[in-house]
Amino acid sequence: MSSVISGLIAYVVNVIIYVIRVSNYPGIFFLMFLEGVLLPIPSEVVMAFAGYLSLTGQLPAFLGIPPVILALIAGSTGNAVGAAAAYAIGYYGGRPAILRFGKYVRLDQDTLAKTEKWFNKYGEVSVFFTRLVPVFRTFISIPAGLAEMNFKKFIILTFVGTVIWDSVLIYLGYILGSKWQNILGAFNDYSYIAIAAAFAVLIYVYYKLSRRSSTKNTTGN
Repeated sequence: MSSVISGLIAYVVNVIIYVIRVSNYPGIFFLMFLEGVLLPIPSEVVMAFAGYLSLTGQLPAFLGIPPVILALIAGSTGNAVGAAAAYAIGYYGGRPAILRFGKYVRLDQDTLAKTEKWFNKYGEVSVFFTRLVPVFRTFISIPAGLAEMNFKKFIILTFVGTVIWDSVLIYLGYILGSKWQNILGAFNDYSYIAIAAAFAVLIYVYYKLSRRSSTKNTTGN
């Protein structure tokens, strides 16, 4: 089982590395956006690798802005935009829509109940603090939307918490250098769960697209 998990980790890490190498800052933005909308993309990998690339000069500067700052802006902004989309799902879709579609983005009724309980107990400030908790950091957007929290306050708390989280990850990737993947050791349990879930989502999407393509071909014939 451990060899299977290791294989999944290596696969997803390689996909993330490829996306960032090919598209630089837009790739960082896109990956962190996906995490923000609850897809199982491990920010630990995305931002730590961005930190490593910044250290080794493999990310370009722009208008005199250092790569490490550009990576932080891209990652934090992408994640905040994704969080805003998740907030909108809770705000406009309500509980029925969340319970219906949440299973596709690893959000089941139990997880929703836990994040709602956290939000109700600690109030709006939980939006900030939860951004510093691996895996569950993205789910808080849903109960915030359900509670119709003031959006301006939500996005500010989200962005500030995300900037802190991403800064830590970038710094760790920066100081670890070529051994940046060792960061996974610090987030072992959380990262393995997220990466395994990411692989499951990739398989599901491939399956659905294959079925859709097959149905179209059958209809066409």
